[in-house]
Amino acid sequence: MNSLYKAILEAMSSLRILLVDDHEVVRLGLRSLLDHHPNFEVVGEAAAEVEAVQKALDLQPDIVLMDIRLAGGSGVDACQQITTAMPEIKVVMLTSYAEDEMLFAAIRAGAAGYVLKQVGSNDLIRAIESASRGEATLDPSLTQRVFSEIRHSIQKEEAAAFGELTAQEMQVLSLIAEGKTNREIASALFLSEGTVRNYVSSILSKLGVSNRAEAAAYAIQHHLKDYL
Repeated sequence: MNSLYKAILEAMSSLRILLVDDHEVVRLGLRSLLDHHPNFEVVGEAAAEVEAVQKALDLQPDIVLMDIRLAGGSGVDACQQITTAMPEIKVVMLTSYAEDEMLFAAIRAGAAGYVLKQVGSNDLIRAIESASRGEATLDPSLTQRVFSEIRHSIQKEEAAAFGELTAQEMQVLSLIAEGKTNREIASALFLSEGTVRNYVSSILSKLGVSNRAEAAAYAIQHHLKDYL
């Protein structure tokens, strides 16, 4: 079978979807919406964590559309179990709550998408289609939160890079990064050259680098100037 013919067959086949929500009315509404889509097939429903995992194993859907909060269990935990056992299944989390903790827990659990229940029907359909193509989908209202968390994590990582240095050592390292000699550093900080040499030796040891050039590169790479 050539690749073009295979692609055409895949395009013609329906996406098999498992609905997971502990409210029957919500499942009925979702089924009604998705059943009207020509390329979607709802193959099953579940109302609880254990049931969701078992049905995913039994039915092997392409997509699991799952509420993040389930009676007697967690959609995040179910997502973790499903994506661990069957990485090919894409899980889209559907929730009424824009909570940072739940959002990042779902991402860590392997969710392919995170969509608020207030989303329009067309946006939900696009989220399912995107997940089926292996694309990550995030509700637009949550995008800024994710970027903020990423920036915060990077800043914490960079700050930790200098965690063992004293304030004076960071000043010395900053001047090393500027290409200053020990004599110039001593003059700038009103220290003796011997003291500066001791600081430089301590800095190299704490950073795990072997020379001043590597120390300077380390300082620049981790944005030392932001922490002075």
